[in-house]
Amino acid sequence: MIPLTLAEVAAAVDGRLVAADPDARVTGTVEYDSRKVTAGGLFVAFPGERVDGHHYAAAAVAAGAVAVLGTRQVAGVPMVLVADGLTAMAALARAVLARLPEVTVIGLTGSSGKTTTKDLIGQLVGRLGPTVAPAGSPNNELGHPWTVLRADENTRYLVLEKGARGPGHIRFLCGIARPRIAVEINVGVAHIGEFGSREGIAAAKGELVEALPPDGLAVLNADDPLVRAMADRTTARVVLAGEAADAQVRAVDVRPDARGRYSYTLVTPEGRVPVRLGLTGAHQVGNSLLAAAVARELGMPLPDLGAALGELGLRSTRRMDVFDRPDGVTVIDDSYNANPASTGAALRALAGLGDGRRTVAVLGYMAELGPYERDGHAEVGRLAAELNIDRLLVVAEAAAPIHEAARSVGTWGGTSVLVTDQAAAVEELRRELRPGDAVLVKGSRYRTWEVADALRPGAADGVPPAAPTGPADGSSATGSGATGGGAGAVADETIPTEGEPA
Repeated sequence: MIPLTLAEVAAAVDGRLVAADPDARVTGTVEYDSRKVTAGGLFVAFPGERVDGHHYAAAAVAAGAVAVLGTRQVAGVPMVLVADGLTAMAALARAVLARLPEVTVIGLTGSSGKTTTKDLIGQLVGRLGPTVAPAGSPNNELGHPWTVLRADENTRYLVLEKGARGPGHIRFLCGIARPRIAVEINVGVAHIGEFGSREGIAAAKGELVEALPPDGLAVLNADDPLVRAMADRTTARVVLAGEAADAQVRAVDVRPDARGRYSYTLVTPEGRVPVRLGLTGAHQVGNSLLAAAVARELGMPLPDLGAALGELGLRSTRRMDVFDRPDGVTVIDDSYNANPASTGAALRALAGLGDGRRTVAVLGYMAELGPYERDGHAEVGRLAAELNIDRLLVVAEAAAPIHEAARSVGTWGGTSVLVTDQAAAVEELRRELRPGDAVLVKGSRYRTWEVADALRPGAADGVPPAAPTGPADGSSATGSGATGGGAGAVADETIPTEGEPA
């Protein structure tokens, strides 16, 4: 964050200083986790259901915080007292960004692929100037201002995911950091229970392009009709990116290699250049094109852009993380979160890795689908069968429609087993994994990642190297019981930065 006196902080957040020197300067980062506070920082204390950040106020000051922003006074601690912590963080982020006129704000949203596309954009524009684009998904009412407050006088590009759990949420986030460039990835059915319909999701996602200034830029996915239609909702210039013939930034001659990594020819008004992605999955073609459109807008020459696209990697964990075990088993850890669209993309990536290998998909529950829940899970099951995935391990009764729908596809030659929980899935893999198998682990945030971690080389009590024999038994066992809950919050993370907005 840019250096501010406590008096300036208090003025920005409509706060009141208590036991604090108004001339003391905040020169470090703004943190809501006292363990991450460094010298010169500002600690934000949130009251929570399980823990209260105010209990860590003194520890934060001892660690070097200049003051604590909170909603109640803590004895002996310099405070900026406010009525509401989230409102104050939003106000502080707005105030800081107002002092950084040279920063170009790049906002992006979509039903799936936000974090990966954010990572790709961040890597590309980071070649053009100092960039803030933190790993992970800090895209809600806490994570969003927390990210903005990472910017300082040296920052030139600020890349922000903008998530939503309902109408108006993206509009609110744009009020904190108005984008100069907006990227619309796709409109799927993730969290459709909160929006009611895909049209409702599109309406909420379109709030991003509506926030653009007239001299801004909307980068739209040319291959998604609901995204294309957003061109009518902005006065800004529009650039289409995708494989459609009329896209200004498009891919032609798209082809995969044996590892599911795609090559293509990038076509722009400036010319053509070959691209060879190091990322797995056909969906990464579209994500990389959106990122390329942003970098092109900001002045990256075409030859440099083609080379840079080939050097992109994944910065955020558990998103299409592909690794090989010593026994030749290849694992795709895409367990961070799941919805029908992202699971479909992951299944296609798994099928691409097959090519003579046995494919195994460990699929968990997909949350927040509302009335579409059963149909959404069934859609995934049918797709797995249509892609001829050899073996499904469906985790927990809540995900049973995946199992049922896959088995209903009469032409499918594979098998499915419904297991009670992650531990049961790991045990199943212990029994049946073969050398050379390709395994996908995918699910919403209900600890599905425990399966992926058990598959990692050297994992304690994990899945041992595959035996040279031992084919699957082809049974279709069933079980009951729910998956475990999400990861427990750490002491000071009373409000998660990443939530699960769409």
